[in-house]
Amino acid sequence: MKSASTPAVIELRQCGLTYPGPPPVTGLSPCDLLVRPGEFVTVVGPSGAGKSTFLNVLGLLDSPTTGSFLLDGIDTGTLSDAQRTALRGRRIGFVFQSFHLLPYRTACENVAMALTYGGTARKERAAFARSALEQVGLGHRLDALPTTLSGGERQRVAIARALVGRPSLLLCDEPTGNLDSATAQSVLHLLDDLHEDGMTVIVITHDPTVASRGQRTVSIRDGHLNEQAQP
Repeated sequence: MKSASTPAVIELRQCGLTYPGPPPVTGLSPCDLLVRPGEFVTVVGPSGAGKSTFLNVLGLLDSPTTGSFLLDGIDTGTLSDAQRTALRGRRIGFVFQSFHLLPYRTACENVAMALTYGGTARKERAAFARSALEQVGLGHRLDALPTTLSGGERQRVAIARALVGRPSLLLCDEPTGNLDSATAQSVLHLLDDLHEDGMTVIVITHDPTVASRGQRTVSIRDGHLNEQAQP
């Protein structure tokens, strides 16, 4: 259990983003959001509602044009581009709908590549990658190529790649979008397990079933963020 003094993983303070245009387009209206360490939050909204903009802000891919965004208590608006990139690499693990695995690299090599630019010594990368793959239940598929893996296994490799740097936030964009229902459930069970182990998880989805897995759900519509009442 984190102490009350532990900084929030995500803190948005009237944080918004407007694209310059012309004409200017509001991608995310100024909003507040607090995500504590170890929370599982889901984000829902229709296509074009602003989910991608929200993801880009949280992932330090786009900078807010108003307000502020604190990640682990660090005001990201005070950082240079290089510092933002380094912070993203240390603190955020990304999982996407498409697995983005290199087909000619083994599962272990795909995961280890995530450590290439993080300062991890070459001899340690494979050991960390093996440990991450074991964490997601793929210790027996270390040397398998992505082309020989099922969709669920490929997504588990992608999750292992996101976890290998030991981030404080796992940011998932439609992580079950390319999976059948049975395989999707296995991936969601894995996210549940990671959350129970203390990982902070944010899942962006259009699927109400996936959204129901979170402790909290926030919705985005026309760029406006609103927290949904819990049943």
